[in-house]
Parts: sequence; C-alpha cells; structure tokens
Amino acid sequence: MGGVNTGASTAERAPKQDRSRATRQRLLEAAVACLAEHGWTGSTVAVVAERAGVSRGAAQHHFPTREDLFTAAVEYVAEERSTALRALFPQGAADDRRAVVSALVDLYTGPLFRAALHLWVAASNEDQLRPRVTELEARVGRETHRIAVDLLGADESHPGTRETVQGLLDMARGLGLANLLTDDRARRERVVTQWAALLDEVL
Repeated sequence: MGGVNTGASTAERAPKQDRSRATRQRLLEAAVACLAEHGWTGSTVAVVAERAGVSRGAAQHHFPTREDLFTAAVEYVAEERSTALRALFPQGAADDRRAVVSALVDLYTGPLFRAALHLWVAASNEDQLRPRVTELEARVGRETHRIAVDLLGADESHPGTRETVQGLLDMARGLGLANLLTDDRARRERVVTQWAALLDEVL
C-alpha cells in the first residue's frame, strides 16, 4: 500500500513541478519585457505578476524580493542568448568571422540589452542591487568572452589576443548603446565588416 501511495504522490508532484517551472519562466520573461519597456521605476513585482498572468503572491513565492526577480530575469535571458549564439555555430569555430562578429553584435541589440541597461542604471543608485548586478555582469561577461574566443578560433596564448577579443565585445556593446537611440543598421554593418577584416589580420 505504501508503495502505491508514494507512486501516486510522485505522479502528482511532476505536473506540479512543471507548472511551477512554467510560472517561473513566465515571470522572468515578463520581468525582462517590463524592464525594457518601463525601466526600473516602472517595473514592480505587481506589474510583472499582472503581465505574467499570475498572482502577486505566486510571484513572491518564486522571487521573494524585487531584486531577486530582476537579476534572475536578466541572467535567464542572457543564458538563453548564449545558448542561441552557440546554436548558430554548432561546430564551434566558424570559417566566416564576419558572421561571428555580426552575431556577437546582435547580442547587444534588442530587449535583453535594454533590460540589462536599465538594471545597470538602477544598480548604480541602489546599494542593495549593485553587488548582485556587478556579480551577474562579471559572470555574463566571462561567458560571452569564452564563447567569442571559441567561435573566432582565437588563441589567447598569443600576446594581445585576449585584449583584441575584449575590444570586439566592448565595440559591440557600444553599437548596442547607439542602437537604443537610432537603429543605424547600415553604419553597424560597415563597422562589423571592418572588425571582421581586422580580426582576420590579427588572429
């Protein structure tokens, strides 16, 4: 009898865990969208919960504080984008460096970067948030750098290679910042082409 009951409770627990995971993901996606659209001051737990279609209590069950919710949201989407970037080049190092540079630049345009930027601005003024965002950014930065090195087929044992790759990522972030104000795609394409040519010479 005991074995049957355990089996039943396990069977019941699985759909409940699936629902819990789905609720968490909806909250994270809603948080990123709110942050990108409304900024830090306009993005409360209540606003995110309403957008996600869940109760405020359910939101706070998953994320006890506002800081927990938004740092987790940006981290979640950053991981999703890293996964998507790797999926574009499943074989690893690409023959076409321009395609890699273009894909890296794309990481810094769109709602993820906009949301992250709002989080950075908020963290510069919120003592409670700053250490979390600093740690998150360091982790995301290391992961992006590692992916860039792999995809470009760069050998970091050569002097200056690490700085060259980091310069590429800093440039991509700068293009992402410029894109917040005007979508100058033609200029971005010219810069991407030039950087790809420079990398072919240097790496």
